[in-house]
Amino acid sequence: MSGTKIRPVILCGGSGTRLWPLSRRDHPKQFLALGADRSLLVQAIERSALIPGSERPLLVAGEDHRFFARAALEEAGCPGQLLLEPVARNTAAAIAAAALVIAAEDAGAVLVVQPSDHFIKDAAAFAATLSQAAALAAASDAIALLGIRPTGPHTGYGYIEPGASAGEGGARAVTSFHEKPDAGRAQGFVEKGFLWNAGVFVARAGTLVAAFEQHAPDILAGARAAVAGARQDQDFLRLDREAYEGTRAQSIDYAVMEAYRHCVVVPFAGEWSDLGSWDAVGSLYEPDGQGNRTVGDAIAFDSRNTMIVSEHRLAVTVGLENVTVIDAKDTVLIAANDRLDGVRDVVALLKQKERAEADTPVKVERPWGNYEVLSQGPGYQMKRIVVKPGGKLSLQYHHHRAEHWIVVEGRAEVTRGEEVFTLSRNESTFIPLGAVHRLHNPYSEPVAIIEVQTGSYLGEDDIVRVEDVYGRENDGAEKGAPSVAVKNA
Repeated sequence: MSGTKIRPVILCGGSGTRLWPLSRRDHPKQFLALGADRSLLVQAIERSALIPGSERPLLVAGEDHRFFARAALEEAGCPGQLLLEPVARNTAAAIAAAALVIAAEDAGAVLVVQPSDHFIKDAAAFAATLSQAAALAAASDAIALLGIRPTGPHTGYGYIEPGASAGEGGARAVTSFHEKPDAGRAQGFVEKGFLWNAGVFVARAGTLVAAFEQHAPDILAGARAAVAGARQDQDFLRLDREAYEGTRAQSIDYAVMEAYRHCVVVPFAGEWSDLGSWDAVGSLYEPDGQGNRTVGDAIAFDSRNTMIVSEHRLAVTVGLENVTVIDAKDTVLIAANDRLDGVRDVVALLKQKERAEADTPVKVERPWGNYEVLSQGPGYQMKRIVVKPGGKLSLQYHHHRAEHWIVVEGRAEVTRGEEVFTLSRNESTFIPLGAVHRLHNPYSEPVAIIEVQTGSYLGEDDIVRVEDVYGRENDGAEKGAPSVAVKNA
């Protein structure tokens, strides 16, 4: 495989509703630090860099998460490409578009396609297994899949039936694919030596394009039109919206893999999880003698088989058994351990009730830093805004609100009309209604301010951008969005 380029493709889509309330549409699980001090996406980028011959990863992300994806590349210290989907169209369209982009550079490059939200404890062993899969793919028209050796009859995973030997490292031809089974079938699959389908695909770019041409030509045609009409915007390659919206949404498993004649599976015996539920997250942490797992500032008193996650304050259980408690800043989830699969239904109910908590966390990351809503009521809203070194909010004005800014940490450069001045800690300023303004941090330390908004209307569609260094369109926020759901500062 000497000289073969390895191009990791990391799929950053998904809403992660099963890990609500920490994972939400606007900040899904792939951007959370679970089981480590770095986000799952950063961990995936770092694992990919361990594959021998690995070059620039290509991240496929949605418009709303583009800055998270870019920040992850920066944190991992890994230059890469960012391909943006204007709408979600499942994995087939995303992978077809990525394969076309890379094939235009080098059809012989081997793509290692993987999700961004999985947890793998032994990154080096995982990279070594992917290297074996890449060697198989580079030498043939095979599409190699990663198969996880089951630890039990899990009903939440798809299964792969391995067949005849297909190379080194225990590689086997794929006999058949099986979707998520019931408990009885899952037990039978494990007894027959089936493997869990990890959703990882390895193949030459040209092989993937040919496989789509054969088995899903309409998806390939839509992806090809979207790539042909793509435009470069700063660090992002934006797929053509009209073409991509018209592309059929389907998983690559159904669209290609189940029909492709030359699939092989390479087994991986290490610890792996797709973190598809809170009990899966709990398994990443060591229990105490009573089976309790605590994350953050939490105490399980006289309790058994509980998990407590608290991200901002002390959370205590007394006398509870078989319960999971997730204490987010604005929401508390308390669920019986055997009912955790109902979390998705709760999120659906919250969406139906148009509750902002379904989608938007209190603390929201932006390309310039983050903000957190502290309090709100009729005619006012108070936020804590943190601007990272070099960060700069858009130059903007409002039709219906004024703002008071108080610096509580660091120093801030403020633009207000024709004035540009510096505020230090304990200093404040007032931004009148209609005044063009900007907050900028040209210093080496973060700056934090308390912002108090007052006015007749505080919705985030009352933002008019004059200039923005991040290339965001002057579209305000979602029309009619609640004032807590700040989108476009």
